[in-house]
Amino acid sequence: MSLHNVMSEEPYAMSKGSELEGFCIDLLSAVSKKLNFKYDIHLVKDGRYGITDDSGNWNGMIGEVVRGEADIAVAPLTLTAKRETAVDMSKPFMQTGLSFILMKDLASDDSQFLSLLNLFSTEMWMGLLVAYLLTSACIFLVSRISPCEWEQPENENVFTLSHSFWYTVGALTLQGAGPHPKALSGRVITAIWWLFSLVLLACYFANLSLWLHSDNQQLSIKSFEDLANQNLIEYGTIKDSSSFAFFKNSNNPTYHRIYEHIKDAQSYSLTATEGIHRALKGNYAFIGESVSLDLAVARYCNLTRAPEIIGMRGYSIAAPLGSPLIKNLSVAILQLSESGELDYLRSKWWASSCVAKNGKSAPLKPASLKGIFLLLALGLGLGLFLALMELAAKSRKIANTQQKSCCSVMSAELSQRFRGGEVTSPESEKSKA
Repeated sequence: MSLHNVMSEEPYAMSKGSELEGFCIDLLSAVSKKLNFKYDIHLVKDGRYGITDDSGNWNGMIGEVVRGEADIAVAPLTLTAKRETAVDMSKPFMQTGLSFILMKDLASDDSQFLSLLNLFSTEMWMGLLVAYLLTSACIFLVSRISPCEWEQPENENVFTLSHSFWYTVGALTLQGAGPHPKALSGRVITAIWWLFSLVLLACYFANLSLWLHSDNQQLSIKSFEDLANQNLIEYGTIKDSSSFAFFKNSNNPTYHRIYEHIKDAQSYSLTATEGIHRALKGNYAFIGESVSLDLAVARYCNLTRAPEIIGMRGYSIAAPLGSPLIKNLSVAILQLSESGELDYLRSKWWASSCVAKNGKSAPLKPASLKGIFLLLALGLGLGLFLALMELAAKSRKIANTQQKSCCSVMSAELSQRFRGGEVTSPESEKSKA
């Protein structure tokens, strides 16, 4: 069996010494193993996919299949109604459509008013809120439990619930909101919270710095309608190509406006390579098939592709009309698709060479700072434990003085602290003694 392929088109078939490599070469190998046939490869003579000339004869790969010079043709052959009348075509092995590429700095969107919040993920903000509430509650509890916080004139405790929340906010903003805890337990919690706040702020400002110095890749021009409604960026496609014909023959008003603009502005590109290079120079959007544009984006890191894809079509394998191979080829392609082999080949030959440097910072997630969250949790637990130990020490001292059980004294002390009753001070202990 002989095979036709276009001459050295990246990444479908490329010369490697005396051999060929690429997506279509790997696809042919995988299909031949499924169907158990051997094959010989040769390149199409005129380097064309196949269109009809003025006399109605096919050239290119389609023409050689029609004339019986090749049994099948494996290439990015678009499945069209006209080709289907001349040859049999298999189920598509790849889906594509029309999209456009442009420079990332031209595609940036400066209207993201909430970008400062996007530096942290939603989970991170929720984790920060929970940490703030728990820390404020623990400071309030420790100030109530620890005897040291009640050694004020008239036994007043300044750490009310509202002051505890305000104190935690002050520490988070590195401003401070005195008075500060006097007990060891309270100081442990505040020191851990200060460390937590310092690390958190450092991560936030690091993300902010990266975001300010990077190209924001969120497209402001996300669709062909956006492209047609602006006049700052020029756009075009390959002259007399199937992409140009799509816009010319479309009944969609937006697509027809794009055709009219390209025709009036003469913003054509003679080849895809020329269109990509014009996009690299800036202020130009090149319209083409999405798979080819994805390859350009993978090779040129300053380019980005719009998310919208229109005019979906498929690439298929061609065989002569009535060929018994087509049914088996379609089944083999479906099996490769269902097993994930086609996805693997796509990722292999469309692999990006771009290194993410000075790129957009990803929102920070709690998993990235799980260590500091764990340290805060341990600090809160240690602070509560120390506060209970301080109260237990005082309760034991009072119990020895008043000949009461330590548990009853400790229970009474806790009840007085949280009910707002008079708390036993060192002076009252001496007078009772």
